Amino acid sequence: MFTRQMRRNFFPGTVASVFILVMCCLLSRAAIASEGRLRLATFDIDATPPVGSMLAYDPVIRVDELTLRCRGIALIGAGQPIVLCAVDWIGIANEGQDAFRGALANAAGTTPERVIVHTLHQHDAPACDFTSERLLKEAGAKDLGRYEGTFAREVLRRAAEALRAAMTNAQPVTHCGWGEAEVKEVASNRRILGPDGRVRATRYTACKDPKLRAEPEGVIDPLVSLLSFWNGEKPLAVLSYYACHPQSYYRMGIPSPDFPGIARFIRGQAVPEALHVHFNGAGGNIGAGKYNDGSRENRVALALRLADGMRRAWEGTAKFVVGADSIQWRPEPVALPLASHLDEVKLRADVAKVGDPKVSLAAADKLAWLSRCKGGHRIPLTMLGIGDVRVLHMPGELFVEYQLAAKRMRPDLHIAMAAYGDYGPGYIGTAKAYEEGGYEPSAIASEVSPDVEGVLTAALRKLLEPR
Repeated sequence: MFTRQMRRNFFPGTVASVFILVMCCLLSRAAIASEGRLRLATFDIDATPPVGSMLAYDPVIRVDELTLRCRGIALIGAGQPIVLCAVDWIGIANEGQDAFRGALANAAGTTPERVIVHTLHQHDAPACDFTSERLLKEAGAKDLGRYEGTFAREVLRRAAEALRAAMTNAQPVTHCGWGEAEVKEVASNRRILGPDGRVRATRYTACKDPKLRAEPEGVIDPLVSLLSFWNGEKPLAVLSYYACHPQSYYRMGIPSPDFPGIARFIRGQAVPEALHVHFNGAGGNIGAGKYNDGSRENRVALALRLADGMRRAWEGTAKFVVGADSIQWRPEPVALPLASHLDEVKLRADVAKVGDPKVSLAAADKLAWLSRCKGGHRIPLTMLGIGDVRVLHMPGELFVEYQLAAKRMRPDLHIAMAAYGDYGPGYIGTAKAYEEGGYEPSAIASEVSPDVEGVLTAALRKLLEPR
């Protein structure tokens, strides 16, 4: 039997032990339950370079009201976090891609394989390629042009800090939404074919020739697609996808997000609860040239048309319940075939001509891509699946035919595509395009061979196949 002293010593300890045991069980159950819950963090920073720094083609002379953004989301709860980032720059290539994906992965507590970084390809905007920068420095260049990476590293640091902070304030995701709408009088195909089946003219994004503007739109994807994330009735983030070169006019020395950035801003004002993140689709051979002669008023006109398409896609959005088990993330690393015109000996000699920056800078990015590929680099194509939605992440200035082909592969799914990931390969045409000629598949612009179509088509099939 217990004595009075034994009861006095035993029962308080027993009650405390039982309380601790119950609390541990409850916390364990809560932890198990939270594993099935999906959460979302958003981050957004200013990515506008200061006066005196380089844009893609010119130094910055003034910074105006419209800033460039580096923004994105992190999905938490479906294995390691997934990070999707879009930047208002012309391109992020080679070791620049590695650095951005690595820094964001570290900030989110994930791996670089679960991070994508895409640009929108505005031209009054910076570029980033740390491989080209390194090659130029090794050659003794003083003028690094667009490859001077000080500002890019500052943006990278601040983006990582913003994402790290956002991870602590992630919101529950209960639903996703999908909507699509036609965008009218914005996109047109740049490549005008002659009777011999070869390119006779290129209808660039700003086209002053009325005869070229009168040509048909050609092959485009007219749809803007919206993938949204919700906590109950509250929208948290809206991701939009539309394939078109984003230039209305440029070479102003004034950083600008151009018409897609203005459209994004308009929609952000209409739905301020959500962060609006825009991705350029496979718009390598698509521009606004049919509807844009470069007049200043066309920037806002194009923005309003794109924003109207976004609005109609938003109004037509269908929501569906999601959880962590609704998410798929599928990588498919590929080695892209090198263009035959890439001559390493000549490129190294040209990079060494540091007294002629035009020559050395042009050779640096080609040599950067060549050296990466020869070193065994593989570009990580990825697919984000949510319910019956599939978002494909692709490199370079991809032709719209790849986007249309992906949609034909799985007509049972809702498919969106973001291109302008790793900018290293430049333009990526179809095999037929390399036969047709024109600017995009030329030695000036494309660093891959016609065999690229077979590689990417096979990868797209793997990414989209049922599992």
